[in-house]
Amino acid sequence: RPMRAPGATRDARRRRAIPSPRAPGHARAPTTSSRASASDATAPTTTRYGVRERTWTWRGHTIRYTLSGEDRAGEVPVVCVHGFGGNADHWRRNVNALGATRPTYAIDLLGYGYSDKPNPMNVEQNSIYNFENWAEQLEDFMDEVVGGPAFLACNSVGGVAGLQTAVNAPEKVRGVVLMNISLRGLHTTKQPAFMRPFVSALQRTLRETSIGRQFFGTVAKADTVKKILKEAYGDSEQVTDELVEAILTPGLRQGAAEVFLDFISYSGGPLPEDLLPKCAPPVRMFWGDKDPWENINEGRKLYAQYADKFIPLKGVGHCPQDEAPELVNALLEDFMREYSPANA
Repeated sequence: RPMRAPGATRDARRRRAIPSPRAPGHARAPTTSSRASASDATAPTTTRYGVRERTWTWRGHTIRYTLSGEDRAGEVPVVCVHGFGGNADHWRRNVNALGATRPTYAIDLLGYGYSDKPNPMNVEQNSIYNFENWAEQLEDFMDEVVGGPAFLACNSVGGVAGLQTAVNAPEKVRGVVLMNISLRGLHTTKQPAFMRPFVSALQRTLRETSIGRQFFGTVAKADTVKKILKEAYGDSEQVTDELVEAILTPGLRQGAAEVFLDFISYSGGPLPEDLLPKCAPPVRMFWGDKDPWENINEGRKLYAQYADKFIPLKGVGHCPQDEAPELVNALLEDFMREYSPANA
C-alpha cells in the first residue's frame, strides 16, 4: 500500500508509494511475512535488553518490534509507541512487566530504531515521515501482527501518531494513554507570523545542505545524548549507559541522519488539539511535571478537557515510561483494566 502525504484524506491515501528499501545507500534488512499467522509462527526471535524482538514486513519495509505475553489471549493487547529519536527499546522496562498480564508490543516506527529508513531526500519533503503514515503503520500492525483491537500507550510525538490511529480506526483502538504528548511548538500555526519565513529557511538549510549533516554529527554522540537525556529526565540517575546505548546505537544506522533532518523540518500535519475532539476511544494522560520540553501547565490547559483523567507525575520528566517504569506500568494497568470489555 502506498504512503499518504501530509493532509491527504483517508480515501486518497494510496497515491504515493514508499521509496524502495533497495534504494542506493539503503540496504534492505532481512524480512519476514507480512501476515500475523506466518510472522508469529516463523519469524526468528532474538533478545535485546532481556526483551524478545521480531520483524514484520510492512509495504516492503522491515519493521522491528518487541513483544511479551502474546500467549495471554484472553486480555486486550497493548501497543507501545515511542517518541522522536526513540525506538521500541525505550519501552524495555515496560514490555515484560505488562506482558505478565496481557499481550504487549513495542514498535519501531518507520525510520526509527531498527526499522527500515527509506531516504526522504529523494521525495517530497515530509511525505514519508508524518503522522498520517505512522498511523497507518500502527493500524496495519494491529491487523497483521497483534491480530485485533488494542490499547495504545504513547510517549511524546508517538502520542500524535496514536491519536491519529484512534481517529482513523476507532474500532481498532480500545483506548489511548498519552504520556507527555508533544505540544508541537514548531508547528506553523504556533509560530509568530514574522518568524515563519526564518524558521522555514533554517529547516530547509538543515534538511538540504551539509550544515544539517554536521549538526546531526554533533548530536549523535554518546556524551551529547547523555546530556540531552539528563536534561529531559527529572531523575538524572535513570540516564544509564544502557539507555544511551539503546537510543544511540540504532540512531547511528545508515539513513538515520536523513530521517532526523526530515522530521525536524515537519511543521505541518495534525496537532493534538485537532485530533483529541475527534477521538472516540477513551484517552488518559500522564504528564511528568519536570518535563523541560513539554510544559505540564500548557498541556493541562490545552488537553486535559479531552482526557478521562489527567495525572501529573511528580518529579518525572519527558519519558515517564523509562524514568518511572513501576509507576507507569501500574497506571497503565489501571487504565486498561477499567476499559477492558469485561468491565465495559
